[in-house]
Amino acid sequence: MKNVTDSFVSLVHWPFAGSFGFNTDILATNPINLSVVLGVLIFFGKGVLSDLLDNRKLRILNTIRNSEELQGGAIERLEKARARLRKVEMEADQFRVNGYSGIEREKLNLINSTYKTLEQLENYKNETIHFEQQRAINQVRQRVFQQALQGALGTLNSCLNKELHLRTISANIGMFGAMKEIID
Repeated sequence: MKNVTDSFVSLVHWPFAGSFGFNTDILATNPINLSVVLGVLIFFGKGVLSDLLDNRKLRILNTIRNSEELQGGAIERLEKARARLRKVEMEADQFRVNGYSGIEREKLNLINSTYKTLEQLENYKNETIHFEQQRAINQVRQRVFQQALQGALGTLNSCLNKELHLRTISANIGMFGAMKEIID
């Protein structure tokens, strides 16, 4: 400990110029040595340090420039993607609107065609009913006519005798003969 305090005390008492030698006091010589080393480093290392700093500065500037270019490219790609997104959203909306209107149109077409088909079926049904009615009426007429004919034949056969029958046949033959002469 005494050496340490002696070193501080010895700093106050610098010897005057007159002798040259090695100072073995570390605390007294350390700041001088450090200042000499720093001076030499600054003098000789100034160029190297300046080059290192310039290279580092250039690398940082290049990195910033590249980052800005990448950022610009990313912003450009982002804008393009947003534009594509807007376009796709508009197309999706248009498809949705067109799809809904197409569905509504198809629905109306289907309803209209169903109504037309129902009308046609109703017409076919009415025609079939009318046809069946006419057929039933014709069948009834034929039966009535057959029954009336059978009744008339029965009445004629019971009322006509042979002589009246022969006279009716002769009169009819005479009428056909007269008609034939008129035609010829």
